[in-house]
Parts: sequence; C-alpha cells; structure tokens
Amino acid sequence: MSKVCTFIANGFEEVECLSVVDILRRAKVDVRILSVTDQLEITGSHGIRVIADGRLSETDFTDCDMLFLPGGVPGVPNLAASAPLADLLRQFAKDGRRIAAICAAPSILGDLGLLEGVTATCYPGWESHLKGAKLSHAGVLTDGLFTTARGMGFGVDLGLELVSILVNPETSQTIKKGIQHPDA
Repeated sequence: MSKVCTFIANGFEEVECLSVVDILRRAKVDVRILSVTDQLEITGSHGIRVIADGRLSETDFTDCDMLFLPGGVPGVPNLAASAPLADLLRQFAKDGRRIAAICAAPSILGDLGLLEGVTATCYPGWESHLKGAKLSHAGVLTDGLFTTARGMGFGVDLGLELVSILVNPETSQTIKKGIQHPDA
C-alpha cells in the first residue's frame, strides 16, 4: 500500500487538501495529514478547523512514497517558513521520491530550486516563484517526480492523477466514475 504525507499549516486551502486526501483514501492509499507546527488543530483559510493525524516533527518518512502540499494563503507562506519541511522536500527530491503540490504551493518547490527543468503549473500570479521550471497552464500535470496543479477547481483531478501514479489508472477510473466526475 502506498503512503502519502500531506502537510498543513494555518491558512491552508481546505478543499485542495481534503479533496485530494479523500480521493487517495478511496483508493486505499495510506494518507497522513501532518501539522508543521506543534498544534494538531489547524484552521484553514476559510475558517474550517482540521485535526491533523500527527506532527511533522514526530513522523518517520522512511516508508512514505509521496509528499503533498496544499495551497492557500497564508497556508503556503506558513508551510514555506518551516525549515524541517524544506529539508524534507530537498531530501525527497534528492532521493528521487515523489512530491505533489497545488495552487500556490508549487512556489515552495520552485523557491527551493527543486523545479529546475521541470514542467509545472501553479495558481496564476505565483509563476515567478517557479524558478527554473518550464511553465504550463495545465490544470494538473506530472513531470518526472513532480505533480502540480493550478488550483482548487482541479483538486479532484489532482487526487485522481495521484491515484493513477500510486495505485493504477484503472482504480483512478473506477473512482472517477463512482464520484460522478463529468469526464467519466
């Protein structure tokens, strides 16, 4: 079974986070929502409180297959301010392990220099942070180890893309039909 660690900080975009987590869990992917702070209760950008499964500082990432960063403001700047998260992202990239980000969150990867030569997308206005990336306006795309998505409207599609990668395309298609996705 694949394992994904999702990171949240105060101000995260709730739908971007939870739609992806929901789709992955439907595919039986082991998903852990982790706070980058000492607090487990994190408030999203629209006032919805979520209780994280754990804290970044207390988690072993040895068996983690993918890291996922939701967007949102001030969630993305709060994630970007976490030195332990930055170190973990660098290590995952160095080790050739997968990373996904949506909305403004790909900016964290770009600012860390991880997107050099990678085709990536993000929420309009954050492109200057995708340093070294080949910019795309695609809704969701995967280039090598990195999967990026443009914004909340693509949350479900991002989740389905990650299921295709981590489980298989058939499971993704089954979930797509089951949730009445308009493209199923």
